Amino acid sequence: MMVVVFWVSFLLLAYIYFGYPVLIKLLAGVGAAPVKKDSNYQPKVSILVAAYNEAKDIEATLRNKLALDYPMDQLEILVVSDESDDGTDEIVQSIAHDASCPVKLFRQVPRQGKTAGLNLLKQHAEGDILAFSDANSEWDSRALTALVSNFNDPSVGYVTGKMVYVNPEGALIGDGCSAYMKYENWLRAQETQVGSVVGVDGGIDAMRKELHTELRADQLPDFVQPLKVVEQGYRVVYEPEALLKEEALSDGGSEFSMRVRVSLRALWALKDMKQLMNPANYPRFAWQLISHKLLRYAAFAPMVTLAFAALYLAPAKGLYALAAIGYALFLYFAWAGYQKESQGQSLSIVYALPYYFVLLNLASFKAFVAFSKGEKKVVWNPRKG
Repeated sequence: MMVVVFWVSFLLLAYIYFGYPVLIKLLAGVGAAPVKKDSNYQPKVSILVAAYNEAKDIEATLRNKLALDYPMDQLEILVVSDESDDGTDEIVQSIAHDASCPVKLFRQVPRQGKTAGLNLLKQHAEGDILAFSDANSEWDSRALTALVSNFNDPSVGYVTGKMVYVNPEGALIGDGCSAYMKYENWLRAQETQVGSVVGVDGGIDAMRKELHTELRADQLPDFVQPLKVVEQGYRVVYEPEALLKEEALSDGGSEFSMRVRVSLRALWALKDMKQLMNPANYPRFAWQLISHKLLRYAAFAPMVTLAFAALYLAPAKGLYALAAIGYALFLYFAWAGYQKESQGQSLSIVYALPYYFVLLNLASFKAFVAFSKGEKKVVWNPRKG
């Protein structure tokens, strides 16, 4: 029995992290569907920014958007302040005074969270394209042009850019997180060739305004909105030239809290959009969504069963003993990474990757427990965990 548990767990983990990427790469090679991009396509764009007590970052974010290489007469910036009380509103109004394009502030009272805030902004947006930026997101000057160029293709309904974590001090989570994002971005490039990507970066996204769906306050817009676009028959694609620079969280505790929050809302999103996991209606995308998201969030389960099976079988055969030793070493490097990070040490990728991998799966486990209890997250704090 334990032999079966070992191999089922091992093969499932191998499929989640290696098998699916290999299959999607092969599929992209034989059935590529290139996007008909045109950098001269420059419709009216509304950049939507949700902010709660972002006085520290909001000015730099707005200045960054005002410096974009995009026609200012085709651009507007809408900011919703979710009952901020730290001077965020005053900073936005000050910048709006002499901005080169319209910068409009909307105040949401009482506090209702990001999703409700974006619903509010959409009602006032005049652009044909809605672009989404976090309140601490720094875009490359050509990012918006790169994003919008994809909408020249009428089959494209949603576009996501490329997040690059910036960590000048080289903190552990920055290194591990950067490697994880490289892996995710490579996957998105393959999925785009197949048809649609499964996951997006909420800090640098854009969509056709007519496809926008008003979501419940507890729904995760970065996840549910693109799924709604797929449901309407349009593609969600990845644009690697649309770069977003975001500072990585400098400690594991903050990263863990953020990952739990995002994972919990993603689990609810998967439940809300479970119809897209029906192979009868969405054969290819259902496979992608199950493989890339559902199984990934549940990967902690085969990790646990593999560990128990390896330990149980270790005295019996050399292969299982080797597996148990390898697993123990992997967890040792993760634990050592945690210890060194706690002491403020900068770590190599040898420690960073195991640490970040374990952190992600522990966060998924905690989110699953919260999900099973019916817990939901609606409001948020600035990205500090």
